Amino acid sequence: MSKVAIYPGTFDPITFGHIDVIKKALKLFDNVVVGLSDGNNKDYLFNADERIEIVKKALFVDLKLDKKKITIVIFKSLTTDLCKKYKSNIILRGLRAVSDFEYEFQLAGMNRKLNNNIETIFLMSDVENQIISSKFVKEIVRLKGDIKKFTTKSTIKSLKEKYE
Repeated sequence: MSKVAIYPGTFDPITFGHIDVIKKALKLFDNVVVGLSDGNNKDYLFNADERIEIVKKALFVDLKLDKKKITIVIFKSLTTDLCKKYKSNIILRGLRAVSDFEYEFQLAGMNRKLNNNIETIFLMSDVENQIISSKFVKEIVRLKGDIKKFTTKSTIKSLKEKYE
């Protein structure tokens, strides 16, 4: 039986921090489902369809990662429901700094209460990518700064187009 992990997030936009987590997960699991949350309580720069295309281009065109091992989906449900749909009992979360831990700890606890068969695994991106956040990347590009150390070429192009 193949081991599937769910990596949920907004990916608005995807960064090298997210990509580090995906690459590490590919070493641990047979398949990684990258779940793009499309909840109503967020103010996204890119809509769900734009985000899914940006993630696909970043992972499969820019980085040429294995399409057979990564599934990219949009979801509006609970993450635990996404786990059930893809027959996974693993939720992946990325940790950048200690400041992320409290929120992620609470989220993991809530997911565990919703389904006690689900485990949350925390993966850290490499040190040079731990400071990267989608929020900062958007702010830097909005102010016409250089973001090539933070995300892929196709993602940079999408961001620049959005802000022009």
